[in-house]
Amino acid sequence: MSNSLFKGTGVAIITPFHKDGSIDFKSLQNIIDFQISGHINYLVVMGTTGESATLTKDEKNAIINFVIEIVDNRIPIVLGIGGNNTQDVINNINSQSFDGISGLLSVCPFYNKPQQKGLYMHYKAIATHSPVPVILYNVPGRTGVNLKAETVIKLATEFKNIIAVKEASGNLDQMMQIIKHKPKDFLVISGDDALALPQIALGADGVISVTANAFPMEYSEMIQLCLKGNFKKACETQYKLVDIIETLFTEGSPAGVKAALEIKKLCSNNLRLPLTPISKPTYNNLATLMEDLKN
Repeated sequence: MSNSLFKGTGVAIITPFHKDGSIDFKSLQNIIDFQISGHINYLVVMGTTGESATLTKDEKNAIINFVIEIVDNRIPIVLGIGGNNTQDVINNINSQSFDGISGLLSVCPFYNKPQQKGLYMHYKAIATHSPVPVILYNVPGRTGVNLKAETVIKLATEFKNIIAVKEASGNLDQMMQIIKHKPKDFLVISGDDALALPQIALGADGVISVTANAFPMEYSEMIQLCLKGNFKKACETQYKLVDIIETLFTEGSPAGVKAALEIKKLCSNNLRLPLTPISKPTYNNLATLMEDLKN
């Protein structure tokens, strides 16, 4: 399988809910089709943005099977499987059917705060058991631990099926160290919507985006312009979106992007506790910014 499948714009898709908290599959289908018509490159299912921490195992399986069915091989699908219990992650990988799944995204173990040796051993176990390519996911703002550049390089060098890292530390120096020393075909993927443009300028290969849930056409066009080296044109779109991106994350994710999707009438603005919808002032500000974007 070519690593190029995961270049460009991946979207960490949300999970829409009805008011009673049940999964809104009709809206999920509409959002999937909206993403594909917006020319994104692949979908990421069961990520943080999908509120996977609040879903039961049966709900996760139902969503995964539904997404595979609706996507119908039109674009690749990456499945999120991670956790802070290595053996449990391995058990979940071993029990998961990967028919229709092109890659695995696995977040750094959270809360435990393992040392780099523990992170290396964790991902070694995942690489050994995963039947599909593995994307490392470093997001220290959520996990409390940073997967250092030298650990990423060691994993990328020693395990052929570890093919990328989603780097969401916001640390440009760390990203440059990975890009400078990585194996040739190893992908470095931005995990920060606001920083994707400068990170691609430094050599990153694309983004796994939250913003693109609501703005797939605009955001994926910007990323493609970046990858072609047309940063002047890409900046025009970046600056049209910059205030929206900031507002989407003001009160947490995916609360902001779910509000944007409701404004676009693609789903209801419902989240599962402990997450709650954004405040009315932020919602109104977001609606104004989205209206301005049309003009």
